[in-house]
Formats: sequence, C-alpha cells, structure tokens
Amino acid sequence: MTEIDRTCAQKLLAMAAEARGRAYAPYSGFHVGAAILFENGETICGCNVENASYGLSMCAERGAMIAAVVKGLKKPVAVAVSGEGGTFCPPCGACRQFLAEFNPDMQVILEGSGDIKLYTLKDLLPFSFSLEGLSGGEKEQ
Repeated sequence: MTEIDRTCAQKLLAMAAEARGRAYAPYSGFHVGAAILFENGETICGCNVENASYGLSMCAERGAMIAAVVKGLKKPVAVAVSGEGGTFCPPCGACRQFLAEFNPDMQVILEGSGDIKLYTLKDLLPFSFSLEGLSGGEKEQ
C-alpha cells in the first residue's frame, strides 16, 4: 500500500474541492468532489451529477473512477473526497464497493473539523463483495 503524506493529502483534497465547484446538484444542493491518485502519479477528478430521476445521479467518486478507466488507469492508491464547506463526507456504500473492485487497500482522505482524516477503503468496507474464489469469477485485468 502506498502511504500518503500530509502534503499529498492536502493537495488531493484541494483538487477534490476544485472539482466540487463544478458539481451539478440542483436537487440536493450538496456538492461533492473527488480526486483519485493512481500508482503512476496521475490524478483524475470527478464531481457529483444529479438527475431529476434521482436513481440516475452519479457520485463524484464513481464518476472519477469511470473517467480513469476510460484513460486506462485501473490501479488507484488514494481517493480524496471533499464535501460542501469542508463537511466530513465519506464515500457512500455504493462508492466504497465500486472502488474496492480496483483496490480495497487504497487510502481514503477526508476532511472534517478542520483536520485531515486517513482511512483505508478496507477499513470503511471490511467485507466488500467479490467474485474472487467463486467459480467463473475471474476478473479481467
């Protein structure tokens, strides 16, 4: 697992906050941004995008990971999530499961009460669903 230092964590949170500024959240009014760091040093950002058909809305973390896959990036080492006004904003359950597909050991960087909080995704989702070990559950690389 790649250890993220405070300087890197702050930089990723700043990138996530910038992405949050582009969020489309006319229904909830709650803007979220995410910045995902990959093992090659590249960072991909995303923001939440809501839809009148609420179930079609997309979280910032999943949007960023989808954009990364399009670029051929599949090995994230960290994700920073920035909620409205520095609100403590851990990834939702769907995002945790979605990200775990790519690296359950990645670091999750959050802000709250004016401080940086670091977790591993595995800490936030200890029993993620996986097809590993099940017959026919081969994962494409």
